Amino acid sequence: MPRNFPRAELERLLGARVAGFDRVQSGGYGLVNAHWLARLADGRSVFVKHALTHEAEEWLRTERLVYGHVRGSFMPECLGATDGVLVLEDLSSADWPPPWSSQRIESVLGMLSDVRSSARPSGLPRLEDMRSAIVGWPTVADDPGPMLSTGVCSAHWLEAALPALLRAADAAELDGDDLLHADVRSDNLCFKGVGPVLVDWNIACIGNGEFDVAFWLPSLRLEGGPQPWEVLPDARGLATVVAGFFAARAGLPPPAGAPTVRDFQVRQLEVALPWAARESGQAAP
Repeated sequence: MPRNFPRAELERLLGARVAGFDRVQSGGYGLVNAHWLARLADGRSVFVKHALTHEAEEWLRTERLVYGHVRGSFMPECLGATDGVLVLEDLSSADWPPPWSSQRIESVLGMLSDVRSSARPSGLPRLEDMRSAIVGWPTVADDPGPMLSTGVCSAHWLEAALPALLRAADAAELDGDDLLHADVRSDNLCFKGVGPVLVDWNIACIGNGEFDVAFWLPSLRLEGGPQPWEVLPDARGLATVVAGFFAARAGLPPPAGAPTVRDFQVRQLEVALPWAARESGQAAP
């Protein structure tokens, strides 16, 4: 698929001539999606996400499903979409964290409560059905080498802690009827006058809404926020699930389209693993 700006599709979707556009660098899977800010002849500016692979097209279909059914102040305005192009309001002038304050953290927690009680579009996957992909500790048990290569813990610590981590993750409740964004972090949320706004809904699913909170907390800590257990004191196994997600991935080669993601996952694991150890009654790594 070409990487060129999708001018014709955008003009057809919006009924306006494109006067100019700029490529936007993404911190995520920037080689499978292209991101643009487009200036229209009628004075508007819009954000354009352009799928560059078949996998990215599938992600955009999930986003279109969410934008078509979910309503709330936490949703950006969707201005149009095709199978390969998604057009949203321009949020470049919004306030993108960090820094964080206690008020902002509380507003995000309130927003996530609104998300979980929102409409649940038919066709979204269930978090429980993805358990084997999310709960990474069985993968680590089969081959601890990649995790140990990160230096986050010793082989001795992992051998002693692994049985408890496996039990805690296996007992964690992932199923539920809540809408989940499933990738909450600062580069996927911003603040407007209406409050927090969540973008990048490409892996939205249905399940236990507390997973969104738990998954957010390691990156929040890295940006100056509180320890995860101060925000979610009773994670009921979700801390172990989150730590296992990063433990199974952080030591692997970077995936196509995301050359820096492993470094970020190592840093998140450095936060999540002590949280999981604390939750499962193990010594700190």
